[in-house]
Amino acid sequence: MHNEVLSSALKTILSELVDGPPKDFCFVLNPGDPGLLRSLDRLTAEDASRLSPEGGASIAAHLDHVCYGFDVLNRWLDGEADAFEKADYSPSWKRTTVTEFEWTNLRQRLEQQVRKWLDVLHLVDADEQIQVTGSIAIITHLGYHLGAIRQINRSIRGPVRCRPRCITSSTLTTTATTRAAT
Repeated sequence: MHNEVLSSALKTILSELVDGPPKDFCFVLNPGDPGLLRSLDRLTAEDASRLSPEGGASIAAHLDHVCYGFDVLNRWLDGEADAFEKADYSPSWKRTTVTEFEWTNLRQRLEQQVRKWLDVLHLVDADEQIQVTGSIAIITHLGYHLGAIRQINRSIRGPVRCRPRCITSSTLTTTATTRAAT
């Protein structure tokens, strides 16, 4: 059973993470935050290739890992039943450096994979535990990596929240209707 409320909620959160929140309210990011995609556009390949201050993975490795996760998800969506069973995330962590060309391609790959998932979120079956849980997991996973990336390079951190914003049921209804139409 497809549930418009669930589909709209998933799409709203994923859209906010990748594109930033609408001007009138937000759920995860602060008002005025550009989201992951525009934040990454501000980095050079050299920035993306720099290891974290603590010696952990580079931004390029984080992004390759996230792209791979969406690749697997979209292969499963396209009918590859054992996409998750065959998945091996370890190579994605080995891509620590990128050229400008590779950095541009990696960002474009993420955008394509995320847009593909956004286009089909309305098909998530609310009665299928694996679909609901998987959808929530990939969005949560993306949020984690957005935070990790922003810890590695603090120049792309989102804005500090100036004042609380209230979310009303009319705001939610308007936003859900607007996002569903796009």
